[in-house]
Amino acid sequence: MKHLGANGAAPVLRAMIFLTLFSGVVSCTDVAPDGPYAPGIDTKGEAVDGVEVGNRLLEAGEFELALDAYTRAALEQGMSHDVLIGIGTANIGLGRLGQAEDQLRRATREHPNSAEAWNNLGVVLMETGQTPEAVQVFRKAYALDNGESDSIRDNLRLALAKSENPDNNAGQEEDYKLVRRGSSEYLIRSTP
Repeated sequence: MKHLGANGAAPVLRAMIFLTLFSGVVSCTDVAPDGPYAPGIDTKGEAVDGVEVGNRLLEAGEFELALDAYTRAALEQGMSHDVLIGIGTANIGLGRLGQAEDQLRRATREHPNSAEAWNNLGVVLMETGQTPEAVQVFRKAYALDNGESDSIRDNLRLALAKSENPDNNAGQEEDYKLVRRGSSEYLIRSTP
């Protein structure tokens, strides 16, 4: 019988290690559907509404991704009220105030009874220094909302305080709140 030296044992050892690892991998593939791995793609399932995806991304502060989601929703369902407000709100978060103002003005023209569109337009106007118009816009939003939203009331209060005494508020930073349908609100803060 021939004796295996150090070089002869290496291929046998490698083969044993490979078989051990391979059997471990094979046994891992028999995991139940509720196991630790992510589920596969359900090709028969329906896609989540783009507006809902955009709203969730806005809540997470992912404004660019939210804008993409609203754009996809616009392709699927047209420029609906929710899509217009969503695009405008995402643009506010991205600092694109001119674009946001255009979209929110369009939303208020097409849906004049939308408190959230008027409120979010008021936020843009405050951010761009158009305080007198912003006060009027917040008043309209507050009236349409029947005074039910704390966010709209707070925005109106801040705008009134700034319009009554603009010199006293020069160094102050205010937090205006964007709102959307439902219970969610978005807080816009000035960045240093």
